[in-house]
Amino acid sequence: MPELTHFDQEGQAHMVDVGAKAETHRIARASGRIYMAPSTLELVKTGTAKKGDVLGVARIAAIMASKRTSDLIPLCHPISLTRVKVDFAIEDDKSAVYCTAQCECNGQTGVEMEALTSVQVGLLTIYDMCKAVDRGMTITDVRLEEKRGGKSGVWLRPTE
Repeated sequence: MPELTHFDQEGQAHMVDVGAKAETHRIARASGRIYMAPSTLELVKTGTAKKGDVLGVARIAAIMASKRTSDLIPLCHPISLTRVKVDFAIEDDKSAVYCTAQCECNGQTGVEMEALTSVQVGLLTIYDMCKAVDRGMTITDVRLEEKRGGKSGVWLRPTE
């Protein structure tokens, strides 16, 4: 069974040494969803929420969050991202917004945490912008979908 890499032999937390790892092109894609009342979703779709363009603001917040991941997650390495792409899809049948984020870099460690952070903050921003009309929104299913690069190569979430 693989061991947790963020602990040393004495069980103390530490930042993983990636100095000897090869620099490769690394990609990670994550996703998540926020459920809301149909009337709230209509405000998001039409851009008539009191605070303005909900998805536009959420996209910028998601991109900014990916760049600040190492400030939020204590043992994450600061990463020089080369690309961050955030998309939102309206799901009328579920009364939800589905978010995907893809982060890329050329480096010695992966960008999974950046993609996951991006999705979570994007969805939290939607919540923040719509909470005045719907405090019952639910953020769910935030998860890694894919990662590429590095020694371990490609990982894809198995289809359900």
